[in-house]
Amino acid sequence: MNKDQVKGRVKKAKGKIKEIAGKAVGNKDLEARGKGESAEGRIQTGYGDVKKDLGDLKDDIKKGAGG
Repeated sequence: MNKDQVKGRVKKAKGKIKEIAGKAVGNKDLEARGKGESAEGRIQTGYGDVKKDLGDLKDDIKKGAGG
């Protein structure tokens, strides 16, 4: 797991907490900010996943090429 995957998951979780808290207290602004932060977290996690997959692919190619 790389740092983008970790940071993205943390940001997503924090956003979800804000979203739920906003719903619970009837604060639409907090709810919206939470949804936005959660979306940012999903994007960053996806970026980290792609980055890891490309690194794994690079390693596989090196192994296949005898390197």
